[in-house]
Amino acid sequence: MNTATTHGISVHVSAHYQEGLGIAAVRAHLFAYKVTIHNSSQHTIQLLRRRWVIFDSSGEVRTIEGAGVVGELPIIRPNEKHTYMSGCDFKSTFGSMSGHFMVENKSTKEFLYIEIPRFLLEVPWRLN
Repeated sequence: MNTATTHGISVHVSAHYQEGLGIAAVRAHLFAYKVTIHNSSQHTIQLLRRRWVIFDSSGEVRTIEGAGVVGELPIIRPNEKHTYMSGCDFKSTFGSMSGHFMVENKSTKEFLYIEIPRFLLEVPWRLN
């Protein structure tokens, strides 16, 4: 299971290969991933930024940073969850992603960094 908890906020990630959606001409493999953020803290938070470090076993490392997630700046109240889906392409058949979210504690106005656990992305037939 790919879960990390920071400041009482858990991030769980699951990923799946998107069979048949790759782009053969550029040897791209596409993966979808689902992120669930569970706020177990006693404060309402707002997700403001994300930073992903994407490692492709072809040797490429990409860093993606920006506001929110999939165009949203979700507010997550205590004991609530926010789930979203996104995707990533890889040149090789194997890679990984990790990173962090920057959230604001709406009570204290403090900015917190929440770990996104490292997770693997691997085409299923690579395991054979």
